[in-house]
Amino acid sequence: MNSVYANSANVAERRLAPPSLAISTVIFALRPSERSGRPTLWLPLVRRIREPFKGLWALPGGPLQHDESLQDAASRNLRETTGLTPHYLEQLYAFGGLHRSPAQRVVSIVYWALVQPTEAALADESENVRWFRADRLAELAFDHNAIVDYALWRLRNKMAYGSIAYHLLGEFFTLAQVREVYEAVLDRQLDPANFRRQIKGTPEIEETGEYLQGGKHRPPRLYRFTGTPGLGPDNRSTP
Repeated sequence: MNSVYANSANVAERRLAPPSLAISTVIFALRPSERSGRPTLWLPLVRRIREPFKGLWALPGGPLQHDESLQDAASRNLRETTGLTPHYLEQLYAFGGLHRSPAQRVVSIVYWALVQPTEAALADESENVRWFRADRLAELAFDHNAIVDYALWRLRNKMAYGSIAYHLLGEFFTLAQVREVYEAVLDRQLDPANFRRQIKGTPEIEETGEYLQGGKHRPPRLYRFTGTPGLGPDNRSTP
């Protein structure tokens, strides 16, 4: 068989083959800005070590195995590539563009999560696994830039959901820390007095009677989130 015929056959075979199903994950965490030290939004990426897109960075993920659920596959892929095991993974969206991969048709089910700094610090960083600023990414493999942009858009539209602070900060936090979360996600400064007034009116954010210790000034009061953890619409609160 000559090479021209073989290439034509391979193209025809790929067109007839069923799409492959893959899982990808977008994990957001707060890390200090290298310039200002203020919290900014970061995510872990994995460098591809084979074609297609060898050498480019990509979201953690991989193919779906026959004997596992989508949720289990997302957890397994994330654990195997980064060592991260978020307490909560939510299905974000399905991406199935015709030309996402040059080799074959691939449909990706994307999961996402928010993790606290203590969880993020447990990630296995190496030459091929690194954290990047979510809003300053270079070209990624496949359509992963578009996936991150969509995840950021969804997150910014969910900023009225009180559980976001819980997922990124932990069980207890100050109102100033919550404002820093909003500023990091929205990428803009907020008026402290207005924000404090709005967030104190949020039903799922309550005072604890405890204070953050260790500062030079009067210790700020600690608050906690009392709603149901998660990013879904049932966790809505409007600050």
